[in-house]
Amino acid sequence: MKQIDIQGHAGYSRIFVGERLSNLNAYLDQKRVIIITDENVARFYQKSFPEAQVIRIGTGEGVKTIETLEGIYRQLIELEADRSVFLVGIGGGIVCDITGFAASTYLRGVGFGYVPTTLLAQVDASVGGKTGVNFMGYKNMVGVFSQPEFVICDPTVLRTLPRRELVSGFAEIVKHAAIADESYFTYLENNAAKALALDPDVLQQMICDSVVIKADIVNRDEKEKGERRKLNFGHTFGHAVEKACGVTHGEAVSIGMVVASLLSLNRRLVTEKEVDRIRKLLALYNLPAEIESDKTKIFDAMARDKKREGDGIYFVLLSGIGRAVVQKIPLDELKHVIYGIT
Repeated sequence: MKQIDIQGHAGYSRIFVGERLSNLNAYLDQKRVIIITDENVARFYQKSFPEAQVIRIGTGEGVKTIETLEGIYRQLIELEADRSVFLVGIGGGIVCDITGFAASTYLRGVGFGYVPTTLLAQVDASVGGKTGVNFMGYKNMVGVFSQPEFVICDPTVLRTLPRRELVSGFAEIVKHAAIADESYFTYLENNAAKALALDPDVLQQMICDSVVIKADIVNRDEKEKGERRKLNFGHTFGHAVEKACGVTHGEAVSIGMVVASLLSLNRRLVTEKEVDRIRKLLALYNLPAEIESDKTKIFDAMARDKKREGDGIYFVLLSGIGRAVVQKIPLDELKHVIYGIT
């Protein structure tokens, strides 16, 4: 097990990679605990939960709403939860985001922790202090920065993930390597088969390396004023794809990384060989590199992106594998690249 620390204005967070869900009780300090989870996770793992009251929510992006939050607030009040309560989110990124937001706003803030049960949540959603819900169809439109006291990343719970959800998590892992560490990128190239087979040593190494990269960036820029923007590599376009096409978050980010790489190539920041490496690595992890949907619909969603400023949108580009830069891309240039993708 490895411990990685995040120290930010929103609090101090300890991330334990390789710890087990069954040891969760050791981190609760005899507090009054209420667990928030979803129906799928409860079905597989509630028998491993510590003794505590449990609030269940539904599954899917459609439950990440203010209405779901209201339901959690009502149940907390019915359970007579006071400021001493500690909330634990056990589930994927949606459960973690909702639990963190509920904890940060209930009674003006109570303590919370996470046990992320998807690969995507272990390497991304549970790390960094972002919490929130969607609003009017826009992702994470309402939320706050607030650090969980702890995050337990248990690789063994990933065995029950549907294959598509597991693959979705690898997109974020590829992203971390692409923006921050070429040697990590090479490791991903060399160990794809083992990772997809859930080799415990390889999987734990990947989770740890990704968390270290994200934690280092968050420690330097907790509230996304500069350096943290690099974590949006693939996301600016990916969010539009996710909204327009109904694919998983990781699949959308994968397509977004290809678009960002092609924009980087268009600006002569990377070579064709580097773009090809990125495409091939995504393919190794069964991730898509092409758009199979209405490009006009996607472009219209992009034009309304919150990162837009005037006639352009700020994109995270690569200046080589392992190095990221943020540049403003005119909408015309973006359209040229998007419509050039088959």
